[in-house]
Amino acid sequence: MKKVMLKAVLVLGLLAGGLSVSATVTHAHGYVSSPGSRAYFGSSQGGKLNKDVGRAEWEPQSIEATKNTFIPGKLASAGVSGFDPLDVQTADRWHKTDITTGPLALTWTLTARHRTSTWDYYITKQGWDPNQPLDIKNFDLIGQVNDNATIPAATVNHTITIPADRKGYHVIYAVWNVYDTTNAFYQAIDVNIK
Repeated sequence: MKKVMLKAVLVLGLLAGGLSVSATVTHAHGYVSSPGSRAYFGSSQGGKLNKDVGRAEWEPQSIEATKNTFIPGKLASAGVSGFDPLDVQTADRWHKTDITTGPLALTWTLTARHRTSTWDYYITKQGWDPNQPLDIKNFDLIGQVNDNATIPAATVNHTITIPADRKGYHVIYAVWNVYDTTNAFYQAIDVNIK
């Protein structure tokens, strides 16, 4: 009887250990580090320039949801529980990075690499209201990089073009579409276009 009990305890221990390893892996994916996203600037890696960011403070890389999850008012969090503080939208709520029109270098920092279909980049339209919740209908697609199912490096660099008619506060929305799952990673980037 003692041997059976010991085996049951060992099996339960292994299962619990396996589940915790699996849970750790799912919390590691990727974020935009330059220009820094809302999530990145809310984390210690980004200097905590943004406050009250929910789970992004510890895991800016974990804003993962089904592809094309463009829930009005929930773009920054992708509707993921615990990241909803990122959805608060006012003209002065978030740290903004100064940029210019024309070519813009972006850097993703990946904490787990996945086969990738595309990287999509959007920017708020001219005349958008920065005091209204983010809605994909107020964004234009300005760039897409097709990775053809390759596994990216730990640091991914892209160059997109910021339209000449954009000035002042805008939001860039970056989406990393994973090739072999139904999911994507979402990042909102607040910029001041000079």
